[in-house]
Amino acid sequence: MLKRWNILTADEKKIQLLQEALKINPLICRILVEREIETFEQAKHYFRPQLSDLHDPWLMKDMDKAIERIFEAFSKKEKILVFGDYDVDGTTSVACMYQFLQKIYDPSLVEFYIPLRYREGYGVSKLGIDFAKENCITLIISVDCGIKSSDLIQYAKDIGIDFIVCDHHLPDTELLPVAVAILNPKQPGCEYPYKELCGCGVGFKLITALANHLGLPDEEIYCYLDLLATAIAADIVPMTGENRTMAFYGLKRVNELPCAGIKALLELSGMKKSIMNINNLVFVIAPRVNAAGRMDDARKAVLLFVEKDFNKAMEYAAMLHSDNSDRKEADGNITKEALWIIESDPVLVNRMSTVVFQPHWHKGVVGIVASRLIEKYYRPTVVLTKSGDIVAGSARSVAGFNLYEAIHACREHLLGYGGHFAAAGMTLLPEQVTSFSAKFEEIIRATIDPRLLIPVINIEAELDFSDLSQSFYNILSKMEPFGPGNMRPVFLARRVMDKGWSKIVKEDHIKFTLQQNNIVFGGIGFGMADKFSLLVLKKPLDIVFTLDENEWNGNKTLQLKIIDMKLSES
Repeated sequence: MLKRWNILTADEKKIQLLQEALKINPLICRILVEREIETFEQAKHYFRPQLSDLHDPWLMKDMDKAIERIFEAFSKKEKILVFGDYDVDGTTSVACMYQFLQKIYDPSLVEFYIPLRYREGYGVSKLGIDFAKENCITLIISVDCGIKSSDLIQYAKDIGIDFIVCDHHLPDTELLPVAVAILNPKQPGCEYPYKELCGCGVGFKLITALANHLGLPDEEIYCYLDLLATAIAADIVPMTGENRTMAFYGLKRVNELPCAGIKALLELSGMKKSIMNINNLVFVIAPRVNAAGRMDDARKAVLLFVEKDFNKAMEYAAMLHSDNSDRKEADGNITKEALWIIESDPVLVNRMSTVVFQPHWHKGVVGIVASRLIEKYYRPTVVLTKSGDIVAGSARSVAGFNLYEAIHACREHLLGYGGHFAAAGMTLLPEQVTSFSAKFEEIIRATIDPRLLIPVINIEAELDFSDLSQSFYNILSKMEPFGPGNMRPVFLARRVMDKGWSKIVKEDHIKFTLQQNNIVFGGIGFGMADKFSLLVLKKPLDIVFTLDENEWNGNKTLQLKIIDMKLSES
């Protein structure tokens, strides 16, 4: 796939001033300035984040109301229900809140509820509220959901159940729920300084305020940082500000004192690395937790996270591991079938959008399949399947294109839809699939900038192999945890030569041996087998890569993770 290389720029004067202040590699200073870290103090907070720098939870709008209502429930011996979504952010949020409330209140009066994905759908559900009513529960604390559930929260109020909403999704400013308290830094009038918390992060702020009110030691709060880091990583929120600080210390906890559930998942996955990083949480922990909700019931993910006995945690982890194996098989098979459908039809190949439909596809993985198809055909994508008598599906976008607006423009063909800039879901009647597909393509052609159909690689600096050293890598490592807003630095090296030892491995990947000015580096290019023909030409290459460390038989060596390459200009 053709990709655009975008070399970032930064103010040279700012780079020079920062280099004078920090006395470190100018290349590092360039990367920092590109991330708007321009002073000694900013760099200090960046490289040495402190939990003491976290914002006061009482700055969040309605925090006082939430605390007051919870302690009223305590005094009246009310039953409390913690309600959360079925994804990683939701299940970790529930696990943290449920455990903490059981710690400070009568455990027999605290329950949790995770909706069934296909029976109840996303967010607060009527079945969940009815469950609360049947069990004499009078206070529901929703985490990672609720901000868009005005009708259902009104229904709960009408039958005598109060809601405290802890959410991070963008609210409908004209229709906020009739909750006792709404904790959401994005809501109008909330002066909380950091707006990009995940759902678990908002719940963590409520836990922190409760602990402060009770005068509890910090460890009673920080013991949940491993779960919080997992939520931050999985929900792909910006890795900046508070998120980065909490993820930094959450990773520390994952490596030193993880809860039994995370420890069990890591052991069962066969992780051999001595130090876990954010990528391990994203690609090892998150898929297994999400698979529980996609393939079965996410309640067991919460049971895993709250379990103290490691052997029992291993039993729950095995269930999630099995669900994830089923998920991988399903999304792999569906992706192959979807690609065959597209590649067999020249009309579909040449469209500016993708819409594919098969009634037998598993509803739980269509969103993943949409993302997989974008890896091959980089364009707005919708994958549809049958759900009862109707068609349901998921859509994914390309960077910079508002997918939700495109779906909204097709609403005449839909029963319902929802989502945001980058992802959406919809339902429609089977007889509307063809019309919807045509309308979606029409809207994409009319509104998308064709440049958005070519993926962009943002390159932080051009360098030579001579700039790559262990000390340089060590400083890069201190920039972790990486994520949106603080991505792993990407570099460009020009006019490198293949040493003749490069080879294709496992059909899809290339193992490189590259040389520039008598300096040789090994590297790996995942999914780059189609570029091997460039190596055969024995001509100078420009490569885009990240710097990594390879560990083999106890030995560590620097290696390049190649992202893209092309022939050098003569």
